[in-house]
Formats: sequence, structure tokens, C-alpha cells
Amino acid sequence: MDIETLRKKQQALMVQLVERKVRSRAQQIYESRGQAEGHELQDWYEAESEILENSILAPLYRRVKGTGEETAEASPADFVQDPASSETSA
Repeated sequence: MDIETLRKKQQALMVQLVERKVRSRAQQIYESRGQAEGHELQDWYEAESEILENSILAPLYRRVKGTGEETAEASPADFVQDPASSETSA
């Protein structure tokens, strides 16, 4: 594998790491609102803003997302669980 291919794979993994953190935070926001539907994008962007605010990976994430490269593993609605399949935690 050449250097460019390795660099792109490494960048893709870093972007996926940030997206996992965003998805997790968006899920927390969703649950804190009582799992009210219809705010998926708002939750996603709020979580993304919070995560990127303190992330050293923010410039890379923004650059990759701005170019539209296919490194993403999630979309904003992916963190929303189907109410029928979610389990209640005590």
C-alpha cells in the first residue's frame, strides 16, 4: 500500500471516531428530551458542535465532511432508535 492510501485510511478512521462520539452525544441529548421525535437534526448538530469544540480532530473532520468524501459511517438520523426495539434501562 502506498503512503497516500494509508493516509486516507487513517483519516477515515479518525473521522469515524469523531462520528461515533457525535452519535453517542446526540443519543444522550435525544434521551434527555424524553425521546421526543422530530428533533434529529437539531440533536445531531448540537452534539457535533459540542464534540468538535474540544477535538483536535475538528479541522480534519470539517475538511473531510466539506469535501463530501465517502468516509462517513453514519447519518444524523442513525442515532434514533426505533421505539419498538429500544429497551428501557433502569
